[in-house]
Amino acid sequence: MAEPAPNDPHGKVTVFTHDAAQLVVEASGTGARTFLLVHGIGMGRGVFGDLIEHLEPHGRVLAVDLPGFGAAEEPPRVPSIERLADLVGAYLRQHEPADRELVAIGHSMGTQVVTELAARHPSLVDRVVLVAPTVDAAARGALPQLGRLALDLLVESPKVLILGAREYLRAGPHLRRKTRAMLAHRPELSYPKVAAPALVIRGENDVVCPRAWCARVATALRTRVVEIPGHGHETMIRDAAPAARAILAELGVQPVET
Repeated sequence: MAEPAPNDPHGKVTVFTHDAAQLVVEASGTGARTFLLVHGIGMGRGVFGDLIEHLEPHGRVLAVDLPGFGAAEEPPRVPSIERLADLVGAYLRQHEPADRELVAIGHSMGTQVVTELAARHPSLVDRVVLVAPTVDAAARGALPQLGRLALDLLVESPKVLILGAREYLRAGPHLRRKTRAMLAHRPELSYPKVAAPALVIRGENDVVCPRAWCARVATALRTRVVEIPGHGHETMIRDAAPAARAILAELGVQPVET
């Protein structure tokens, strides 16, 4: 069930409820192609503002808040990555035209959701873009991941730190359990099941997603890695233009300068 969000005078935001979980979807732009944006752990759709500006001239953009993140209500229980993918799939199946090309773009934990979406609901996804894919199989524990994230934050811009702090506070007291659900998922088992064309994007200085891990991801997806010079894990938040150019180039589309 989808309803317009309250306090949204422009009618761009929809609240979708399915299987006791809530998804908040903000739609913008028009066109035959749809870009689906799925955020990482502790984040929300609000971090995608810059990327949306670059993608809007080339199609419809759907930016989501997963359950318990951003403006989406906390669910009764923390969903698994697979359940999050099924929730997004239910929304797309009910509210997006079947003949529209869908490019599913995930960042960090969002890459895990997008991977499962493509693996479990292949008819819904035409192309997959994984930006800073988690979780590196060589460092799956909470402590290694937190240590890498702390190192990555040392090279991030004030914009990333401010947006990240705001979104992490909104993620609420259950962030620890959500992190456990993220770490329990094994994306390397699902990559070979993805039939859609894919692209992996990595910030050159990303210590959360090392080069060797991203190369492994790309190999499993039968694709390549594009590195963004001078960027870290939050490459789509810090300055989305290079990532947007890589995505559009993969689609054979000429970017519109903003």
